[in-house]
Amino acid sequence: MDTNIIGVGVGISDRFRSVVEEKAARIENLAPRAQRLDVKVTHRVYRNGRVEDETVELTLIGKGPVVRAEASDPDKFAALDIAVDKLAEQLRRAKGKRVDARNHPRGARFDKGGGAISGLDVQPASVDTIQRVATGTISVVESAEEEQEYTPVVIRTKQFDPEWMTVEEAVDRMELVGHDFFLFIDARTDHPSVVYRRKGWDYGVISLTTAAPPTEELAS
Repeated sequence: MDTNIIGVGVGISDRFRSVVEEKAARIENLAPRAQRLDVKVTHRVYRNGRVEDETVELTLIGKGPVVRAEASDPDKFAALDIAVDKLAEQLRRAKGKRVDARNHPRGARFDKGGGAISGLDVQPASVDTIQRVATGTISVVESAEEEQEYTPVVIRTKQFDPEWMTVEEAVDRMELVGHDFFLFIDARTDHPSVVYRRKGWDYGVISLTTAAPPTEELAS
Protein backbone atom coordinates (compact mmCIF):
# COMPACT_ATOMS: atom_id res chain seq x y z
CA MET A 1 0.00 0.00 0.00
CA ASP A 2 1.37 3.39 -1.00
CA THR A 3 1.47 6.26 1.51
CA ASN A 4 1.17 9.91 0.53
CA ILE A 5 1.79 12.63 3.16
CA ILE A 6 1.27 16.37 2.69
CA GLY A 7 1.47 19.28 5.13
CA VAL A 8 -0.51 22.51 4.99
CA GLY A 9 1.10 25.25 7.07
CA VAL A 10 3.33 22.70 8.79
CA GLY A 11 6.49 20.80 7.93
CA ILE A 12 6.57 17.01 7.76
CA SER A 13 9.60 15.59 9.57
CA ASP A 14 11.30 12.27 8.85
CA ARG A 15 10.18 11.08 12.31
CA PHE A 16 6.53 11.80 11.47
CA ARG A 17 6.87 9.96 8.15
CA SER A 18 8.37 6.98 9.97
CA VAL A 19 5.46 6.89 12.45
CA VAL A 20 2.95 7.13 9.58
CA GLU A 21 4.56 4.13 7.88
CA GLU A 22 4.21 2.13 11.11
CA LYS A 23 0.54 3.10 11.40
CA ALA A 24 -0.02 2.30 7.72
CA ALA A 25 1.11 -1.29 8.33
CA ARG A 26 -1.61 -1.63 10.99
CA ILE A 27 -4.24 -0.26 8.64
CA GLU A 28 -3.10 -2.54 5.81
CA ASN A 29 -3.67 -5.56 8.05
CA LEU A 30 -7.30 -4.47 8.47
CA ALA A 31 -7.74 -3.51 4.80
CA PRO A 32 -5.44 -5.75 2.70
CA ARG A 33 -7.11 -4.58 -0.52
CA ALA A 34 -6.32 -0.92 0.14
CA GLN A 35 -4.11 0.70 -2.49
CA ARG A 36 -3.19 4.08 -1.03
CA LEU A 37 -3.31 5.98 2.26
CA ASP A 38 -3.40 9.78 1.96
CA VAL A 39 -2.35 11.68 5.08
CA LYS A 40 -2.98 15.44 5.24
CA VAL A 41 -1.69 17.47 8.19
CA THR A 42 -3.06 21.00 8.55
CA HIS A 43 -1.90 23.61 11.06
CA ARG A 44 -4.88 25.67 12.24
CA VAL A 45 -4.97 28.84 14.33
CA TYR A 46 -8.17 29.90 16.14
CA ARG A 47 -9.32 32.80 18.30
CA ASN A 48 -6.91 35.44 17.13
CA GLY A 49 -3.89 33.17 17.38
CA ARG A 50 -4.41 32.11 21.00
CA VAL A 51 -5.41 28.52 20.19
CA GLU A 52 -3.60 26.31 17.70
CA ASP A 53 -3.93 22.68 16.70
CA GLU A 54 -2.87 20.17 14.10
CA THR A 55 -5.59 18.41 12.11
CA VAL A 56 -4.76 15.03 10.59
CA GLU A 57 -7.01 13.72 7.81
CA LEU A 58 -6.70 10.12 6.65
CA THR A 59 -8.14 8.90 3.35
CA LEU A 60 -7.92 5.20 2.51
CA ILE A 61 -8.36 4.45 -1.18
CA GLY A 62 -8.76 1.02 -2.73
CA LYS A 63 -11.30 -1.30 -4.26
CA GLY A 64 -14.65 -0.23 -2.87
CA PRO A 65 -15.81 2.90 -1.05
CA VAL A 66 -13.30 5.47 0.19
CA VAL A 67 -12.77 5.42 3.97
CA ARG A 68 -11.96 8.65 5.84
CA ALA A 69 -11.10 9.70 9.38
CA GLU A 70 -10.06 13.02 10.93
CA ALA A 71 -8.76 14.20 14.31
CA SER A 72 -7.32 17.38 15.83
CA ASP A 73 -4.87 17.93 18.68
CA PRO A 74 -2.13 20.46 19.57
CA ASP A 75 0.33 17.61 18.92
CA LYS A 76 0.20 16.16 15.40
CA PHE A 77 1.44 12.79 16.64
CA ALA A 78 -1.49 12.58 19.08
CA ALA A 79 -3.88 13.67 16.30
CA LEU A 80 -2.45 10.93 14.09
CA ASP A 81 -3.02 8.30 16.80
CA ILE A 82 -6.64 9.38 17.26
CA ALA A 83 -7.33 9.45 13.51
CA VAL A 84 -5.78 5.99 13.02
CA ASP A 85 -7.88 4.59 15.88
CA LYS A 86 -11.03 6.05 14.26
CA LEU A 87 -10.11 4.61 10.86
CA ALA A 88 -9.34 1.20 12.35
CA GLU A 89 -12.66 1.18 14.22
CA GLN A 90 -14.56 2.06 11.04
CA LEU A 91 -12.82 -0.76 9.15
CA ARG A 92 -13.59 -3.25 11.93
CA ARG A 93 -17.24 -2.21 12.04
CA ALA A 94 -17.53 -2.46 8.26
CA LYS A 95 -16.01 -5.95 8.34
CA GLY A 96 -18.38 -6.96 11.13
CA LYS A 97 -21.36 -5.72 9.14
CA ARG A 98 -20.23 -7.70 6.08
CA VAL A 99 -19.98 -10.88 8.15
CA ASP A 100 -23.39 -10.18 9.70
CA ALA A 101 -24.87 -9.56 6.25
CA ARG A 102 -23.64 -12.95 5.06
CA ASN A 103 -25.06 -14.71 8.10
CA HIS A 104 -28.26 -12.69 8.25
CA PRO A 105 -29.13 -11.31 4.80
CA ARG A 106 -30.84 -7.98 4.97
CA GLY A 107 -33.79 -7.20 2.74
CA ALA A 108 -34.68 -3.55 2.94
CA ARG A 109 -38.00 -2.85 1.22
CA PHE A 110 -39.51 0.46 0.23
CA ASP A 111 -43.27 0.93 -0.01
CA LYS A 112 -43.77 3.53 -2.75
CA GLY A 113 -47.41 4.00 -1.82
CA GLY A 114 -46.94 4.59 1.90
CA GLY A 115 -43.31 5.74 1.77
CA ALA A 116 -42.35 3.29 4.53
CA ILE A 117 -39.04 1.45 4.74
CA SER A 118 -38.99 -2.03 6.26
CA GLY A 119 -36.14 -4.44 6.93
CA LEU A 120 -33.74 -1.67 8.03
CA ASP A 121 -33.48 0.37 11.23
CA VAL A 122 -34.09 3.69 9.48
CA GLN A 123 -36.77 6.12 10.62
CA PRO A 124 -38.03 9.05 8.50
CA ALA A 125 -37.34 12.47 9.97
CA SER A 126 -40.22 14.09 11.79
CA VAL A 127 -42.25 16.85 10.14
CA ASP A 128 -40.87 19.32 12.70
CA THR A 129 -37.27 18.40 11.84
CA ILE A 130 -37.87 18.76 8.10
CA GLN A 131 -39.55 22.16 8.59
CA ARG A 132 -36.68 23.38 10.79
CA VAL A 133 -34.11 22.26 8.22
CA ALA A 134 -36.07 23.85 5.36
CA THR A 135 -36.48 27.20 7.14
CA GLY A 136 -33.00 27.24 8.68
CA THR A 137 -34.33 27.60 12.22
CA ILE A 138 -32.21 24.83 13.77
CA SER A 139 -30.04 26.60 16.33
CA VAL A 140 -26.61 25.69 17.68
CA VAL A 141 -26.24 26.06 21.45
CA GLU A 142 -22.84 27.43 22.46
CA SER A 143 -21.26 27.30 25.88
CA ALA A 144 -21.07 30.44 28.01
CA GLU A 145 -17.28 30.41 27.66
CA GLU A 146 -17.51 30.50 23.87
CA GLU A 147 -20.04 33.34 23.98
CA GLN A 148 -17.71 35.58 25.99
CA GLU A 149 -15.45 36.33 23.05
CA TYR A 150 -15.98 36.69 19.33
CA THR A 151 -14.89 33.79 17.15
CA PRO A 152 -15.20 34.05 13.35
CA VAL A 153 -17.32 31.34 11.80
CA VAL A 154 -15.29 29.07 9.53
CA ILE A 155 -17.37 27.28 6.89
CA ARG A 156 -15.64 24.41 5.12
CA THR A 157 -17.20 23.60 1.76
CA LYS A 158 -16.83 20.36 -0.19
CA GLN A 159 -18.38 19.32 -3.48
CA PHE A 160 -18.95 15.76 -4.63
CA ASP A 161 -20.44 14.16 -7.71
CA PRO A 162 -23.97 12.79 -7.12
CA GLU A 163 -24.22 9.07 -6.39
CA TRP A 164 -27.36 6.96 -6.78
CA MET A 165 -27.74 4.25 -4.12
CA THR A 166 -30.23 2.67 -1.76
CA VAL A 167 -30.78 3.89 1.80
CA GLU A 168 -29.08 0.75 3.08
CA GLU A 169 -25.99 1.40 0.95
CA ALA A 170 -25.92 5.03 2.12
CA VAL A 171 -25.91 3.89 5.77
CA ASP A 172 -22.94 1.62 5.05
CA ARG A 173 -21.06 4.45 3.31
CA MET A 174 -21.78 6.80 6.20
CA GLU A 175 -20.26 4.31 8.62
CA LEU A 176 -17.15 3.96 6.44
CA VAL A 177 -16.42 7.70 6.31
CA GLY A 178 -17.17 8.07 10.03
CA HIS A 179 -19.64 10.94 9.65
CA ASP A 180 -22.97 11.51 11.36
CA PHE A 181 -24.74 11.96 8.01
CA PHE A 182 -24.37 11.05 4.33
CA LEU A 183 -25.79 12.84 1.27
CA PHE A 184 -26.90 10.73 -1.71
CA ILE A 185 -29.54 10.27 -4.43
CA ASP A 186 -32.10 7.63 -3.51
CA ALA A 187 -32.02 5.04 -6.32
CA ARG A 188 -35.65 4.07 -5.60
CA THR A 189 -37.13 7.56 -5.87
CA ASP A 190 -34.44 9.75 -7.56
CA HIS A 191 -34.84 12.17 -4.63
CA PRO A 192 -31.81 13.92 -3.03
CA SER A 193 -31.66 12.43 0.47
CA VAL A 194 -29.61 12.41 3.68
CA VAL A 195 -29.24 9.56 6.15
CA TYR A 196 -28.13 10.50 9.65
CA ARG A 197 -27.22 8.74 12.86
CA ARG A 198 -29.70 8.73 15.74
CA LYS A 199 -29.28 6.99 19.10
CA GLY A 200 -27.53 3.64 19.19
CA TRP A 201 -27.73 1.85 15.85
CA ASP A 202 -30.84 3.72 14.70
CA TYR A 203 -30.72 5.96 11.66
CA GLY A 204 -32.95 8.62 10.13
CA VAL A 205 -33.48 9.76 6.56
CA ILE A 206 -34.50 13.15 5.12
CA SER A 207 -35.51 13.39 1.45
CA LEU A 208 -36.39 16.30 -0.81
CA THR A 209 -39.57 15.92 -2.83
CA THR A 210 -37.85 17.23 -5.97
CA ALA A 211 -36.22 14.52 -8.07
CA ALA A 212 -32.54 14.85 -9.01
CA PRO A 213 -31.79 16.04 -12.57
CA PRO A 214 -30.72 13.40 -15.10
CA THR A 215 -27.02 12.59 -15.41
CA GLU A 216 -26.75 14.28 -18.83
CA GLU A 217 -27.92 17.58 -17.32
CA LEU A 218 -25.42 17.30 -14.43
CA ALA A 219 -22.57 16.63 -16.86
CA SER A 220 -23.39 19.73 -18.90
